Amino acid sequence: MNKYLFLDRSCLQPQGMDNVRLMLAAAEKDTANNPLFHEDFFSTPSLPWEARYDNAYPNVIYDPKYQKYRCYYTFCSKDEESTSTPRAERAKRDYRPMPTRIASLGYAESDDGVHWVKPSLGLVEFEGSRENNMIFRYAHGTGVFLDAEETNPAKRYKLVTKVEYPGSRTFMAVNFSEDGIHWGEMIPWPRWNPPADSHNFPFRDRVDGLFKVITRVWRNGVRVSAICASRDFINWSEPVEILRGDGFESQVYSMPVFWYDGLYLGLASMFHEGDRSAENFDTVDLELTYASACDRFDRVAPYQYLIPRGKGSYPDGDFDCCCIYAAAPIDMGDGRLCIYYMGGNGQHTNFRETSFARAFLPKDRFAWYEARQEEKEAVLATGRLNIYGNELSVLAEAAEGGNGRWRCVPPGRASPLRALALRTAP
Repeated sequence: MNKYLFLDRSCLQPQGMDNVRLMLAAAEKDTANNPLFHEDFFSTPSLPWEARYDNAYPNVIYDPKYQKYRCYYTFCSKDEESTSTPRAERAKRDYRPMPTRIASLGYAESDDGVHWVKPSLGLVEFEGSRENNMIFRYAHGTGVFLDAEETNPAKRYKLVTKVEYPGSRTFMAVNFSEDGIHWGEMIPWPRWNPPADSHNFPFRDRVDGLFKVITRVWRNGVRVSAICASRDFINWSEPVEILRGDGFESQVYSMPVFWYDGLYLGLASMFHEGDRSAENFDTVDLELTYASACDRFDRVAPYQYLIPRGKGSYPDGDFDCCCIYAAAPIDMGDGRLCIYYMGGNGQHTNFRETSFARAFLPKDRFAWYEARQEEKEAVLATGRLNIYGNELSVLAEAAEGGNGRWRCVPPGRASPLRALALRTAP
């Protein structure tokens, strides 16, 4: 069976479309369980190495071998500005990070995807003890993935990170692990050292079979997403731009991607600055992007958001009222995708506390076309489709209060509908 998502503009014929607009679906937050865990610096007992999550850049994996959900996330294990400022004082002053701040990679796990623990791994010494959940220090924006196609057991897990020693050198590096907990020595990239001050997201490309990592570079003073390729996960190509937002107002901060029925879909965190009086200034929203190949992504519906930020503002707003950074989704096996994300309750460059949460999205229902004017017939025209077999189905539903009438006539006109996906079966 072939499937065509109408969010992919290559499926459509724009000259034949009339009175339609594309709307992005909003994922349903797990309000019964969110947040799943949070910074524990102020908790009792305190985890003093979790000084600030910042963006956290979650990587969530289900490992069938160990039957565990795993979350790898970046946090500041040293941040004097955070540890010396009581929570009650944070709203009264601005956050000014010091150059001595240290980023580290943390680990949490769960049996059911809801109840998470931060196990004591005994790997990294912090203030004279190894009783913590740190995997590495000096690791910024780490990306981790479980390579299902790897034949070498010692390389089941792969990692890309920016190794960052405060006030000293920084370099891109990779690492490998069998169990996802115990890793080898960092292997520096032989060439290229992009800024990479974001989520460095690695994966094996379903189109050309190469390893890819989506990282971040700067162009003309703004953040953009870029991609590097490798055949061996050690030697990487020069980063090439793949997605740009709109000036300062909507910059691409990070973008995990996932393969979905012939397309890559991306979860792009879009950073807003450039106007201090704007309501969304210094916040981060989550947009959906897509690509048929990883050399170029497009925004599905600019300025529409997949996981809406919560209500309010710092310090009394919802835990995710200001910043959203997502992991690539997990297929729940029940017709839903689960998107785990880190939500921050304060402005991106200011004091904030960050929590881990999740939201659900029905499969195929990422976006839909609807009539701009409800009283007028809408036309959604496709390009030429070669249909083989006896069955053609359209995923559509009546808008709230609508009568559900629609027609599919090739070539022809269709009554108002919410069209999400097209399926063909032999």
